[in-house]
Amino acid sequence: MNDNVVIVYNGEQVSVPKEVADFLEQDRKRQQAQDKQDARHLSKSEFETVPSGSDCVKRPVEDAALRNLRLENLRKAIAELDVQGQNLLSLRYSGELTMEEIEHEMQVIAKTGMEEILILTGESRTYSDVTYIGEAVKIARKYFKNIGIEIYPVNVDEYRYLHECGVDYVTVFQETYNTDKYETLHLMGHKRVWPYRFDSQERALMGGMRGAGFSALLGLDDFRKDALATALHVYYINRKYPHAELSLSCPRLRPIVNNDKINPRDVGEKELCQVLCAYRIFLPFAGITVSSRESADFRNGITKICATKVSAGVSTGIGDHEEKYEGKQEEDVGDEQFEINDSRSFKTMYDDMEQGGLQPVLNDYIYV
Repeated sequence: MNDNVVIVYNGEQVSVPKEVADFLEQDRKRQQAQDKQDARHLSKSEFETVPSGSDCVKRPVEDAALRNLRLENLRKAIAELDVQGQNLLSLRYSGELTMEEIEHEMQVIAKTGMEEILILTGESRTYSDVTYIGEAVKIARKYFKNIGIEIYPVNVDEYRYLHECGVDYVTVFQETYNTDKYETLHLMGHKRVWPYRFDSQERALMGGMRGAGFSALLGLDDFRKDALATALHVYYINRKYPHAELSLSCPRLRPIVNNDKINPRDVGEKELCQVLCAYRIFLPFAGITVSSRESADFRNGITKICATKVSAGVSTGIGDHEEKYEGKQEEDVGDEQFEINDSRSFKTMYDDMEQGGLQPVLNDYIYV
């Protein structure tokens, strides 16, 4: 008996389990209710609501006064929060960069000599929609020869649009291939739909992308099973799309808040090295990326064994490259998404690789 049903998800027909379809329908209704609530705002009284938009009478002077009053009430409410509450609010509602700020960031990064860049966003279309990402990529294309993105999964036509803007490859983290475990970690929202995320790399290649990256977050479940599933995912995609440039990233779960509740399966450097070597033997054609979450000593060693790409001069905050690269203090910079272990600059990384007998390659693709 086939319990799968076909639904329309982001404009495309997707086959999902019936319970997932039921959940999405409930989530849609909840979102509609939330949207109706968001369409109302505070007036002079903190508890009196009036409809927003075209239904309101336009009164420039009064509206400006009310807006200032609401802002003042908001400032007072934020000031009464403790430090943790203010930090959480800042993390949730931190502003996005303008195109001018993005261009400035690109210029600062390009000055270091880098020729390839990876652009990341969160999982929210609201704060980083596809058009916004595409415009940022167009700016990046002026400064870099190779551009990758690590964003929420999108449809084929959206990947095609991003490719036309200048994206070369797409990386999607599956996190774990154990669907039961995955559902316990994602209780609601579009990220809960495991099959849609699983097919992201194929949709990217169908949209014209030159390459795709794969990864499980080792330690969420049995890391050996997740590593095997990731390798098989790459293998089967390669058989269907032999022209595609495929790569693997290998992040591992580090100590975090609620570490005991997630019950991670510890993955040390020894186990990580085992996984990376297995990847190299099984997938000799694939690229292997080791991020700055790992130590400098580990990355220096693994590049001589099996890794093909490492990051340098990494910043995981929003708009803080100038502060990190040039020592200039910026007032409006976002909190870092996670801590990095190897904080070496681009030049230091380059010099260390040369001293280790390797030849650093900044870009292996030239547009003609």
